[in-house]
Order: sequence, then C-alpha cells, then structure tokens
Amino acid sequence: MRPVDTYSIVAIDKKSGEMGVAVQSHWFSVGSVVSWAEAGVGVVATQASVEVSYGPLGLALMKGGKTAQHALKSLLATDPRPEVRQVAMLDSRGRVAVHTGRRCMPEAGHESGRGFSVQANIMRNRRVWGAMARSFRGSKGSLAERLMLALESAEQTGGDLRGRQSAAILVVKLKGSSTPWHDRVVDLRVEDHPQPLVEMRRLLKVHAAFTHANNGDLLMEKGENRKALEEYRRSAELSPENPELRFWQAVTLLNHGELEEGRSLLRSVFKANGDLRVLLGRLPAVGMLKVDKETLRQLLKL
Repeated sequence: MRPVDTYSIVAIDKKSGEMGVAVQSHWFSVGSVVSWAEAGVGVVATQASVEVSYGPLGLALMKGGKTAQHALKSLLATDPRPEVRQVAMLDSRGRVAVHTGRRCMPEAGHESGRGFSVQANIMRNRRVWGAMARSFRGSKGSLAERLMLALESAEQTGGDLRGRQSAAILVVKLKGSSTPWHDRVVDLRVEDHPQPLVEMRRLLKVHAAFTHANNGDLLMEKGENRKALEEYRRSAELSPENPELRFWQAVTLLNHGELEEGRSLLRSVFKANGDLRVLLGRLPAVGMLKVDKETLRQLLKL
C-alpha cells in the first residue's frame, strides 16, 4: 500500500475513438502506479492508499466482459481495506464507475459524468474535482488536450495540498487491433519535476511534432513526397528548436526537386547541428536521398 494521493481523470471520446487517463501528484513516478489502459478494454485510475492491483485486475475483468461498475464492485468486495481506496474505471463503451473510500485523506471526493470521472484526495480545497469536471465538459480538441486542461484546472483551483512532483497522460484507441503497439495514442510521463504540468504541456507539443514527423516518414516510404513534406513542415513548426525535424523536411524538399528551398533549410540545420551533415552524406546509399553526386557534394559544403 502506497499513499499516492493525487488528482486524476478517466475519460472517453467516442468521436475520435479514444479513451484515456491522466494524473498529477506529489509522488514520484505517479504514472507507473495510478494510470492503466488497454485499447478495446478500458482505463483505470487507482490512487489514495493505492492498491496497484486494481489497475491490471480491473482491466482483466473488463476484458473478460464485465462492465466498469461490475469490475470495480468485484474488486472492492475482496479488498480488506476499501475505505482507504480511491478508484475510477471506464470501459470501452463509456460506462464509468468510481469509489472514494470514507477514510481517504481530506479533502477527497469525485464527480462523474457522461463518459468521464474525476477524483482527488489530499486537495487544498473541495473545489478541485468540480473544476476538473467543468473543464472537461467545456473543453474541445483532442482527448489528450482535454485531459491536460482538466489537470491544469485542478492545479489552478488549489491542487494537491503537499505540492506537485509527477504527472502522466495515457491515451489508447477505443478499438483494439492485432498490432497493439499502434493502439497507444499518447503515453507520456513526467517522473520528477518542480512543475510537472508545465513540463507535460511541453511534452505534449513535442509529441505532436514527432507524430507529424513519423507520419512524414511513412509517407516517404510510400513515395508520397508532397504529403510527407507537409507533415514535416507541421512537425518543424511545432518544435522549431529541434534541427533534425527541419533536416527531414529539407531531405523531402530535395527529393521532390525543390533544391533551393532544401539548401536554404540545410544551412540553418547544419549551423545548429553539424553532425547532421554527416548523416546527409549517408542517405543516398540507403535510398533516402535521391540527388546526383555533384549536388550531394555541393550540399555537404553548405
């Protein structure tokens, strides 16, 4: 039993086909303890005087066909200390179950609504979970963004009485597939940071940048250079401090015959990271840069 006292949210977005869980706490590596999710099954947040097994066992019960309500009820019935637990579960049909034990440390409480539940304990005040619920109901954008906004609203309303240390956001697809490594949409954790939500906000932006970069890579493999170029452009705009993202944008331009624009980008890339000049020279051998030898020689002199 660990005193992982915190605030969290479990939620579903049927339009995007996603469900997820997000959490912040004054406890090291909260994501490794509180947040659980499996595509096609459901999500769980287990906290307060936490019993970690509610996570994997809750998912197993829902995977076996139990609703979130039945899964949580089953686990509470066999728990010798349910009064100190705070647990929320959501299944892939959007059904929610939540429990705040009578001996969770105050201020503690929860609020659930259509397709979501927010829960918190050891809060500075009793307004925190209500603020999270209002934020989620009124927010727009991706599910990860809405989860992030709910966490930020909790912090702005008072947050954890002890302070802050770590955070996590885990989003999976509503429908599982035969390739589960593709079913995790967002899986980010801040293990130890003086401002974990500020850092998580930064990581979400970087995550979006690399999602576009990965899309660009896939499009390049298919030979769809023009579409790949747009993905790389969006990636570089989201994370301008990372020269590698501009590097791949430049490579795509060169492969598409846009030599002047590609050269211009490479000048700024090489100024920021000279090692990428070496990488450029290695690309023709593996078919990732399609320019003649003279053009390559000129590019490497930039």
